[in-house]
Amino acid sequence: MSVPYLPAWQKLRSIAVLAPLAVLAACATQETGVPVAPAASSGSPAAVVTQAPRPADTPQQKQLRDLIAQQDRLYRVAAPLLTSNAQLCRGNARNLLGFTAKNKYSFPIEYADTARSLGYDERLQVTGVLPGSGAEQAGIQRGDLLVMLAGKPMPQGTDAERQAAVLLSPLVVKKAPISLGVLRNGQQRNINVPLTFACAFSIELGNADNINTYADGRRVLITRGMLKFTQTDEELAYLIAKDMAHNILGHAIRQRMVSTIAEVIDNLLLPHPDPTTTAGTAGIRVYPQDLDAAADTLSLYLLARAGYNIDNVPAFWKRLADQYPASVANGYTALHPSTAYRLSMIDKVTQIVKAKQEAGKPLMP
Repeated sequence: MSVPYLPAWQKLRSIAVLAPLAVLAACATQETGVPVAPAASSGSPAAVVTQAPRPADTPQQKQLRDLIAQQDRLYRVAAPLLTSNAQLCRGNARNLLGFTAKNKYSFPIEYADTARSLGYDERLQVTGVLPGSGAEQAGIQRGDLLVMLAGKPMPQGTDAERQAAVLLSPLVVKKAPISLGVLRNGQQRNINVPLTFACAFSIELGNADNINTYADGRRVLITRGMLKFTQTDEELAYLIAKDMAHNILGHAIRQRMVSTIAEVIDNLLLPHPDPTTTAGTAGIRVYPQDLDAAADTLSLYLLARAGYNIDNVPAFWKRLADQYPASVANGYTALHPSTAYRLSMIDKVTQIVKAKQEAGKPLMP
């Protein structure tokens, strides 16, 4: 992906967000590090398998599991948006492997011991596989330990992500399937993984409770507060699609705000962000209504192409504006204030998109 390397202690980092890496930011929702008992036979009572109850989580284990679940939700919802819209992502589409991987250093440093207790160690392990990707077709599974890459040992330890990016960079350009050696149930398997062409934006979880999102041209960040505000995955998809559209249309560049927004995102990825950096609108200019409407328009196409229902888009944006109006500092509507104009445009474009769907026409803006 076209995202530079960031330190491994940043919040919930994964291979999926590193520059030359071809790993798609999409995770499954299965809980990580929890062994699953084999299914019991329906035959004699003797065949019934019982599983010992898992010890209660410590407070820090629960907190880390919650963080993992939140990031997994982001990846899961973003996955179809990324894979269905490569054609619209223009120069932001790349060849991706179709899975994410982490080790214990992918988490904030204070969670290192906790991550180990959940099954993470020095080795990179698959944390999620994108449905329909080359990785899924090849048989990559969540929990696989990555041990070989194109015949070379997979890097381990604190620098594993950056070193893996270096190894992958020349391979993804060739577009040929990539040979991976994975360790599963103590046995090594060699798997050739076809690449998946998709939008290469990284999808990030921001460590803040304000109700906002940010897009700096290569990343989309949803704050923890905004994630909690969304009532359904569909609503979360509306937010991700809107910021993907801002990135595709180059709005951060047009606003001359790339470095400012990037600084906000970098700060919100820290385990302990500086609250002064995100005070007010954090120095980010308010989006003019024409740019915001253009992003709304493109987002509807991104959503429809990804299979999301767009009927409820206006209701979501209205609820967000009603509960967090432009007067709320550091809130979404403070940066996207033209709600009435936006809702009018969204209604018009929704009808156009649905008409194209019914007529079987290409969903192109």
